[in-house]
Amino acid sequence: MNSNLNPKIGSVEVADEVFLTIAGLAATEVKGVYALGRKLTHDMVPVAGIKTLSKCIKIVSEKDESAISIKVALTVDGSVALPKISEDVSSRVKSAIEAMTGMKVVKTDIQIVGVAE
Repeated sequence: MNSNLNPKIGSVEVADEVFLTIAGLAATEVKGVYALGRKLTHDMVPVAGIKTLSKCIKIVSEKDESAISIKVALTVDGSVALPKISEDVSSRVKSAIEAMTGMKVVKTDIQIVGVAE
C-alpha cells in the first residue's frame, strides 16, 4: 500500500505485513485483550508471518488508495465489557496506523471471536 510518509522524496510503499503488525501490536496492548484471533498473543505478533496475521486482521484499501479499513478478530478476557474493549481497540489501532504510516483509517471493525477464562 502506498503511504505518503514524506512527499518530498517520492512515494513510499509500506508492505501489507507492516500494517498487520502495527495493528496487531496496537490491539494486543489494550487491557483486556487476550489474543488476536484465538491464540496469537502480544509477544507472538512481531514474529508472526503475514499468513498468520492475515487470519486475524484484514486490511482493505479504499477506492482512492489513500485510506484503509481494518477488521480485527480478538479473544478477550472474561472480565471486560465488550463495547468498551471494542472502542479501545478501534481507537488504538486507528491511532497507531495513522501515526506510523500516514495512511488514513476510515473504518475499524472489531470481531470478538472468543472469551478467555
